[in-house]
Amino acid sequence: MEFRQLQYVIQIAKEKNFSKAAEKLHIAQPSLSQQLSKLEKEIGVLLFRRTTNSVELTHAGAVFVDKAQNILDNIEQLKQELDDLANMRKGKLVVGSLSITGSHVLPIVLPIFNKQYPSIEVVLVEDTPSKLEQLTASGQTDLSLLALPLFEPSLEWVPIIEEDIMLAVPPDHPLVKIKDPVRIERLRSEPFIVLKKGQGFRQNVMEICEKAGFEPRIVFESVNIETVQSLVAAGMGITFVPKMLMRDKTDERTPVYLPIAAPSPIRTLVIASRKGRYLSRAAEAFIDTMKSTLIK
Repeated sequence: MEFRQLQYVIQIAKEKNFSKAAEKLHIAQPSLSQQLSKLEKEIGVLLFRRTTNSVELTHAGAVFVDKAQNILDNIEQLKQELDDLANMRKGKLVVGSLSITGSHVLPIVLPIFNKQYPSIEVVLVEDTPSKLEQLTASGQTDLSLLALPLFEPSLEWVPIIEEDIMLAVPPDHPLVKIKDPVRIERLRSEPFIVLKKGQGFRQNVMEICEKAGFEPRIVFESVNIETVQSLVAAGMGITFVPKMLMRDKTDERTPVYLPIAAPSPIRTLVIASRKGRYLSRAAEAFIDTMKSTLIK
């Protein structure tokens, strides 16, 4: 069994297609098929069920992929540890980030980190919260900027920011005329515009309403918080918005943001990593930079 064969099997499992896997691995498809057949013959079990239209893991294949991924992760972690022991200051750090939140946080953090550690390459991966959790759990990102709650049990996290959550309403909404902070119970019959399932802040919205004793009446959903805010400004409903993501008041598509009565809801941003995974000096330095830059 060869190291490259482990990589081949993992890539085939990921792509579920020999042609796509071969393309990602930069080898010819016949060579990939030949290497897989050679491996299966050596270990005496089939790793994939091949049909005309698909490639699916067998039970043995799923076990193999899980163990192979652990082996590759351990090798990568060993490289990082040896680099650190040798006091090597150069390297690569893969950081996952929520796209909109990252656009507010990373421009503050990255220039400081790059100035302190100019030889460390930072690779950014933007995706949905659920996908980022999967990538971090599988070791494909070293760290990820996420918001609580997290659902992947293999992750651990360090809190970075706690920010207030505001109520966003159309400019002509009756609540705009009320001076006191809004009690969430008053929103029971309001139409809500929320993020679609799989977007992290949607869960925050649902929990805020649940704690107030009702389920929000959802009239529109979007994958983008900016679209949500534009729909609110257009009078289509209301929503909750993290304070960091509030729009500038000079934007004509800006809703009115109102404070929420105590106990006001908050959103907690965290840096997540996989439990038990070795954190390189670069990863630890990145966490320290975020904490020193953002925690007030």
